[in-house]
Amino acid sequence: MRGRVILVEDEADARELLGRALTRAGVLCDLAENAEQARRLAQQPFDAAVVDIVLGTDERGGLRLIPELRRARGVIVVITAFADLDLVKAALNEGASYLLEKPFRAQELVEVLGRLLAERDDLSHFVDRALLGVSLTDKELAIARLVLKGLPTAEIARLEGNSDKTVRQHLTQIYAKCGVASRAELFHYVFPS
Repeated sequence: MRGRVILVEDEADARELLGRALTRAGVLCDLAENAEQARRLAQQPFDAAVVDIVLGTDERGGLRLIPELRRARGVIVVITAFADLDLVKAALNEGASYLLEKPFRAQELVEVLGRLLAERDDLSHFVDRALLGVSLTDKELAIARLVLKGLPTAEIARLEGNSDKTVRQHLTQIYAKCGVASRAELFHYVFPS
């Protein structure tokens, strides 16, 4: 595995242990103990971020950081000791690619990042290049990604907590911003032949 990873973990021992494991796996690993440090590190290009949900006394500090890091085009892995269903849903809706529940082995994190970065290198660079260049809102971006995964409108509405009508309205905006008129044209726009 190669690339640059930002590890956001407020607990020093865990941060150092995971950082060493990622470095041994061949990545450049920058460590942050809070959201402010992570934001500074994210000003330079990175390939992935590993974000703890609870940062210090802020129970959702990492969760609020996810969309900022996602806009910078990195793969996001969330780590947490408090993985209730609402938290998992919120993290995934904000753009996380994967969630690891503590405790986990450092090797598990290395394997997850390796898989996600390989997948990103396969197809998601097309998605990122196409969608991040057309000024979609965070909600539109989330819906566009689900459309490109082939999910029907009703399923997207359920996952996003919206009505079918709201999802269709977002799709209209997505199509307009991309200069297309249908799902098929959106696929062709993102994955040109």
